Amino acid sequence: MIRTQIQLHPEQASRLRELAASEGVSLAEMIRRGVGLVLDEARASSGRDRLDALRVAGAFDSGRPSIAEQHDDELVEAFLEW
Repeated sequence: MIRTQIQLHPEQASRLRELAASEGVSLAEMIRRGVGLVLDEARASSGRDRLDALRVAGAFDSGRPSIAEQHDDELVEAFLEW
């Protein structure tokens, strides 16, 4: 484990100590659990973003038959028009 130091607002510390005591674990364990939840959510969110992007890829018709072959040129043109 890596030792680190954090600062909590007084109410956070108080509520966290109460929760830790009620579950019979240390304050450090409660903080590790919280960090784990944040990291899991971030991983799940980034995975959802990728899946959402893949779901819409190719789902729309641009009306321009050359777009699949000349996508780089089409992209540059679109940005210049924007």
